[in-house]
Amino acid sequence: FLHKLGVPKKWSILDVYGLDSELLAIIPRPVLAIILLYPISSKIEKTKEEQVETKDSKNDAAESVYHIKQSISNACGTIALLHSVANNLDVIQLEDGFFKKFLEDTKGLSYIERGEHLEKAQDIIDTHMESAQEGQTEAPAEDVEVYHHFVAFVHKDGSLYELDGRKSVPINHGSTTPETLLDDAARVCKEYMEHDPNEVRFTVVALAANE
Repeated sequence: FLHKLGVPKKWSILDVYGLDSELLAIIPRPVLAIILLYPISSKIEKTKEEQVETKDSKNDAAESVYHIKQSISNACGTIALLHSVANNLDVIQLEDGFFKKFLEDTKGLSYIERGEHLEKAQDIIDTHMESAQEGQTEAPAEDVEVYHHFVAFVHKDGSLYELDGRKSVPINHGSTTPETLLDDAARVCKEYMEHDPNEVRFTVVALAANE
């Protein structure tokens, strides 16, 4: 999916097999973003709502953070990938094409306006659908309720941001650097797991160099 969007092949999505330092150390650097797949539960959702309210996220969010509303059903994985790439254009040299043009056209728009543009971005939607159909398991239909969700973690202007297409603002999780992004995001992922310790359906991947 990433490469169809124009992301160079030197960048790939890699599995993160564990959040302990020994397992994080085997992930190739640099790491540009971390994506967490988590089960939707009342415990986790309550915590996320509190974070949005208490972290004063509107004031904390840097102007340079690219945040887009998820207005397409069951596309949270695609939104997480878009967030991961769009917030790393200083490192990722996108090839000319529909995705690069989409980001340029929506750069100055609001979170909601970007989501509205995505609804009309047929090239991106088609690529999303093609990639979903190529997966090992059948992708859910748009009207089927799903019970898991993807969020992305990125470094921007010295802060660790969690980007969720269902939330109106990014969540600032404190300071980080490009070098410590993986470890700092892993800490937040662990906090997710601690909120629902009996749940095991968590998956973490990284957008990182593969060479």
